[in-house]
Amino acid sequence: MQTTSNKTSYTKITAKIMGTTLIITLIIAYIYGEYLKQDSIEKLSKADAKQTSMFIFESLYSAMAKGWNKEELTQIVHRLNQVNKDLKIDVYRSNIVVRDFDDFQKDKIARETNINIQEAMKGQEILNILENENIEYFYPIIAKQECLKCHLSAKEKNVLGVINITYPVIDLKVSLSEMINFFIYFIIIFTTLLFTVLFFEFNRHLLQPIKNFVKVIHTISSSRDLTKRIDIIDDVEEIGSMQTVFNTMLDSIEFQFYNDNLTLLPNRRKLIESLDNTQHRVLMIINIDKFQEINDLYGHVVGDEILKQLALFLKEEIEKDTLLFKLNSDEYAILFNQNYDLDYFTTYSNILLTNISKENFNIDNLKNSIFINCTIGIAHGNNSLLTNADIALKIARKRKQHFLIYDPSMQVEHEYEQNFKWTKKIKDAIENDKIVPLFQPIVDCKTLKTIKYESLMRMVDENGEYIAPVYFLELAKKNKLYSELTKIIINKTFDIFENLDYIVSINLSVDDILNQEIITLITQRLSQSDIGNKIVFEIIESEGIENFKSVVEFINEVKPYGCKISIDDFGTGYSNFEYLMKLKVDYIKIDASMIKNIDVNNESKIITETIVDFAKKLNIKTVGEFVYSKEVFETIQAVGVDYAQGYYFGKPALINHG
Repeated sequence: MQTTSNKTSYTKITAKIMGTTLIITLIIAYIYGEYLKQDSIEKLSKADAKQTSMFIFESLYSAMAKGWNKEELTQIVHRLNQVNKDLKIDVYRSNIVVRDFDDFQKDKIARETNINIQEAMKGQEILNILENENIEYFYPIIAKQECLKCHLSAKEKNVLGVINITYPVIDLKVSLSEMINFFIYFIIIFTTLLFTVLFFEFNRHLLQPIKNFVKVIHTISSSRDLTKRIDIIDDVEEIGSMQTVFNTMLDSIEFQFYNDNLTLLPNRRKLIESLDNTQHRVLMIINIDKFQEINDLYGHVVGDEILKQLALFLKEEIEKDTLLFKLNSDEYAILFNQNYDLDYFTTYSNILLTNISKENFNIDNLKNSIFINCTIGIAHGNNSLLTNADIALKIARKRKQHFLIYDPSMQVEHEYEQNFKWTKKIKDAIENDKIVPLFQPIVDCKTLKTIKYESLMRMVDENGEYIAPVYFLELAKKNKLYSELTKIIINKTFDIFENLDYIVSINLSVDDILNQEIITLITQRLSQSDIGNKIVFEIIESEGIENFKSVVEFINEVKPYGCKISIDDFGTGYSNFEYLMKLKVDYIKIDASMIKNIDVNNESKIITETIVDFAKKLNIKTVGEFVYSKEVFETIQAVGVDYAQGYYFGKPALINHG
């Protein structure tokens, strides 16, 4: 990996690019300037010299037209040379002119010796660039028709003479448009070159590294592996800094995810991952006896301090290659990677428990030390170590033993104990009126108004908390208590909504429909009150429809009272459109498994759209459940679902019925 001293930065990259681009552009500008200079000398200067020569000729022509003699014309040339000391003018007569007028000695010598004049006398314009950066121009005077009046020996297009001018390059008249174009080209070339280089360099140093960076982040996010880190080799400081910051953040998240905040020991998640392989291991769970009493007596600050001191104590007690974890509340776990003899753990547990009971836990502001005792559950093997150790711990505490090593017979005892406990809870709840309905609002997707509720069963525990039926419903069925729960919910829901102007839906399983006592109760309540038009019976689809005939008979029995029928969890179980038409239902509640990810799962969206389209053709209303966010709601609203239900609009709660 590169060191910081070898890395660059975006500031350096930008400065380097702009500096290099400027140098390259200036070189191009210099070369183009030199070309422009030569071009001006060769082209623009020729035009400029020709124009000057023509002015000189017109001046001489005007004098000749007035009949001036050669001395007077020579004087004009002399005066013109005085106007600009850098401009030298000479005029040479041709042989044709000499025939009609006098000759000058210098003209004769020039015609005979000067090659440039000889060429010019033939009608050629001559432009010479001299070494001292002067321009020498020879302009042939061509005879026109009006010239023949005086030059009798001449014919039209004969050369009458040559005007020779010499002047320095500094006096060259350069075209303004050429200069403007030059600067425009310069700016265009500089800008184009700069942005081209910036694009490719920043694509290499910025865009591509960021794409790689995002790709690695996406990989880490998709794999949900907090142990992965970004390790992109790049020579830019900012990318390196981003990588360091992100990896540091992952380090922090990983530590918080896998460690207990109080003791900083690895937590339950870390233990579960450590147990994933099939290596034969031994797991020991240590629980502090009556820890709640310590919290009640001394306060949670003292309790937390004991947990931290016990963690430090256990670190000192465990052996090499042994891992210590902090589980929930007042529990710790020790994972042994070696396959010790079980007799060893009997001895080890006794020694560990004795040492814990002798340890003084000194707490600031407390006069006396606190002593604690613990209970240990132990499991060994390759599978279900955590569950088995936990069962051993619970049975050890129940039997008031200091520790127990798990054996398979404990599983049966544990399940029996749990079933017995929940069966008693269900019976007590029925006898003490602790089975209650909570009501979750269902809103119209167009108006966003609550138009009905769903009645949901809950058990109230000793702490006043509501327990969902997932924890006790199956056990209630096994113990033949399920029908009692259903009847309680039916009666309480009818009582509440007799005086409310809302529709309410009641869940019924196929078992409920097959139970004659429940059907009798429903028909009695419907006949005794005018509430049928407020009731929707939701048939739980996931329970199957083997007794299709009985379901149809139930629907036909309650429909005359004005009741509506809904199919719950549509999309699972007997999701059959043919059944849907035969049952003549009023509502379809689309299963939560399709709704909860509908905003990000296109397949769920397509299936939901299909159900909605089919339902509309049959004039059946649709309900989307498990709407927990704005995004989910807006998606089902867009596909045409009629009603929405979920935590986004409200949790199940008691309802005020006067």
